[in-house]
Amino acid sequence: MASIDELLRVMAELRHPERGCPWDLEQDFASIAPYTIEEAYEVADAIARGDMAALHEELGDLLLQVAYHAQMAAEAGHFDFASVAASVAGKMIARHPHVFGEATIADAQSQSQAWEAGKEAERRRKLSAGSLLDDLPLGFPALLRAAKLQKRAARGGFDWPNAGPIFAKIAEELDELKEAIAGRRRERIVDEFGDVVFAMVNLARHLEIDPEDALRGSNRKFERRFRFIEAEVAAGGQTMAETPLDRLEELWQAAKLEEREREDRGDVACD
Repeated sequence: MASIDELLRVMAELRHPERGCPWDLEQDFASIAPYTIEEAYEVADAIARGDMAALHEELGDLLLQVAYHAQMAAEAGHFDFASVAASVAGKMIARHPHVFGEATIADAQSQSQAWEAGKEAERRRKLSAGSLLDDLPLGFPALLRAAKLQKRAARGGFDWPNAGPIFAKIAEELDELKEAIAGRRRERIVDEFGDVVFAMVNLARHLEIDPEDALRGSNRKFERRFRFIEAEVAAGGQTMAETPLDRLEELWQAAKLEEREREDRGDVACD
């Protein structure tokens, strides 16, 4: 615990009313929250890149965020780092009776079901009345929050029986988007586009796909292929702006073909 104690000491000094850093003293929960989110994404990025040195650093940065919020809470008399740690430890013990108690869990799927049941019981204790959607954080990324909203609604019986009808719903939303575009009403275009994305998230949920992960994979794929196009264009002595669109499309298809061939050879796992 010496290293944790040192981190907490440093954080307390940064926030000391007389000796502390002026910038740190000006911060509050709301101003620090964006940094907390950013650090969590940087942890995920280091993991995606398989960069253990970066992961080591980013986990430290994320831990600093926890210490920061806990320090501010302690100053206001709400809670401190020790109570945060004790609370999450207690939660993990309660949600893993097969490890810390006498219960038996057959496999990982059974554990996932038990975990969700435990979370649902905790929600019921917190919410004596109200909506199934009441405690979903507004700060979640939109794709994640859409999936969680749909999952909560499904617990209340508001859900498609399978993925099949969702394709018709997506087609319906696309038609409405086309109508909005034809009508040139910006607000309605934005609204209908959001409905298309929401329906796609619903399809992802039924297919047991994390939409955020799927989109990250598509982003990586686009980046690889676009870099290929840039390299090919530069090798030909041209710029992207000078290259006709049909030639860029040819290069895009060439990039796709090269990726498939490399995947077939086992050289790389394509997204």
